[in-house]
Amino acid sequence: MFKKILKGGHRKPSKSDSTENYAFGPPGSHNPGSVVVNHASRPVLNAPEQNSSPSAPIAPPPLSTAAVEPLPLLRDVPVSERQSLFLRKLQICSYQLDFTNMLKTVREKEVKRRTLLELVDFFQSGSGKITEVCQEEMIKMVAINIFRCLPPASHENTGQEVTDPEEEETHLDPSWPHLQLVYELLLRYVVSSDTDTKVAKRYIDHSFVLKLIDLFDSEDPREREYLKTILHRIYGKFMVHRPFIRKAINNIFYRFIYETERYNGIGELLEILGSIINGFALPMKEEHKLFLARALIPLHKPKPVATYHHQLSYCVTQFVEKDYKLADTVIRGLLKYWPVTNCQKEVLFLGELEEVLEATQSAEFQRCMVPLFRQIARCLNSPHFQVSERALFFWNNEHIVGLIAQNRHVVLPLIFEALEKNILGHWNQAVHGLTVNVRKMFMEVDAELFEECRRQYEEKTAGAREVEDQREMTWKRLADVAGEREGGNLVAV
Repeated sequence: MFKKILKGGHRKPSKSDSTENYAFGPPGSHNPGSVVVNHASRPVLNAPEQNSSPSAPIAPPPLSTAAVEPLPLLRDVPVSERQSLFLRKLQICSYQLDFTNMLKTVREKEVKRRTLLELVDFFQSGSGKITEVCQEEMIKMVAINIFRCLPPASHENTGQEVTDPEEEETHLDPSWPHLQLVYELLLRYVVSSDTDTKVAKRYIDHSFVLKLIDLFDSEDPREREYLKTILHRIYGKFMVHRPFIRKAINNIFYRFIYETERYNGIGELLEILGSIINGFALPMKEEHKLFLARALIPLHKPKPVATYHHQLSYCVTQFVEKDYKLADTVIRGLLKYWPVTNCQKEVLFLGELEEVLEATQSAEFQRCMVPLFRQIARCLNSPHFQVSERALFFWNNEHIVGLIAQNRHVVLPLIFEALEKNILGHWNQAVHGLTVNVRKMFMEVDAELFEECRRQYEEKTAGAREVEDQREMTWKRLADVAGEREGGNLVAV
């Protein structure tokens, strides 16, 4: 199994989440006149009034050249004046600037960039302890900058045909030089040891977190990377938000699976969940098992699964490693969504299946081995050599070979015919060689069983040949009768 995607320690659980330990190391311009991205994945909430919510963005004053002027550095003014200067700097950072034209308001953009950079350094230097008023205004400034209407994807409202997400050109936000600093400031605020969660949760509330999760649909991978780290840190620090965050991510997955099959941040959200699952305590809550069955396993269904399969496979394997009794559920789920015509997707499924089987115990293996090896037999005979080869690699895994050996009386009859067909007629030499090795392995483990399977296969082959001969004779007789009738009709004419 590949290395864990995410690393991290464990945090002491709170009363509200007493059965969950959480590994919280990093996983890996909302203008009042603009429209907030409104995803159907959002749970139904009684949204607070804009003015009453701390996370509701404040309207920046009208932009004027005189308003965006360089201010003195925070370290250069007396301590008594720093709060007012800090608030003035936040006001400068709240101005919305046009990045579609890089030659427009160049001086204002540079002033704002330098101001944001100073605020980031202010937190990074360890002197980031600020008053509640400054914290509230800073979160409002962050909201104004990052909560914005995301541009439509290339296939939306353009009449273009929907293309593979892997083939689409990546959209890079032109305002990223400023956005990056805003995200960095938010990250420094969240991870700072001076940030009191009891105070900060008034401003980083459910509304703020929900809008933050909506931004994962951004096409800019740099933005999604920052969002992943920030949301992960919020989950680790604000225990009161944990159930809400999991529910919001679930809703995004449901909409992606059953409605759109398009969402840019599925991989990043799965990376966060991989770290969360790693911290689940045992016995596992029923809520978490339902999440596996209703969200993670159906995520194998959408066409773009290849774009996030690495992270998805990690999450699923984590569940089986945490609770081996879930192996049967996972394996049957994979078989339910097994691809029929997509060979590359089959290769991914076979790789994930091997990782799951590595964590599977004998009792769970026995529950699902019949449908499992029927599917593996089909893969062995696949004309696509990568699928057949990947299935034969299962016999290179000692744990899987041990499970097969214990249950060889069930497994060998299921796959014997597939092995013989590969030896007799598979076009790829590598597949032919691997099949010979697997066949030899079974012969050495239980020669008597192997001979019995070969005898049954030969009887079945002879019976099939006999049926085919009878079919050909029947068609020949029909052809002769038809010829005689046709000849009779010609004589009569």
